[in-house]
Amino acid sequence: MTDAKSYAVFLFPQALEALGEAVQPYLSDAPAGRHFVCASIDASGAYFEMTLQGADAKGQPAELELRIPHAMVRLIMSLHDDHPFGFQARTD
Repeated sequence: MTDAKSYAVFLFPQALEALGEAVQPYLSDAPAGRHFVCASIDASGAYFEMTLQGADAKGQPAELELRIPHAMVRLIMSLHDDHPFGFQARTD
């Protein structure tokens, strides 16, 4: 993995329902629920902005910017490359 920081952005269930099929291809699944994996986020403007990394129809790298109302965001988690993402019991 790279040293780049990324974010898992979870939305409220009603927000996912309201956004519908348009966002379904960009969601990832995890035990904690469906979420967006974002290369960057910006919560300072009128809308919550997420930048996602992906590929276009030809397989070339592409960025997608999504802007949604702040009230749709339930949780933001910073993902680091030094440990796996997820929830599990700690063992010392």
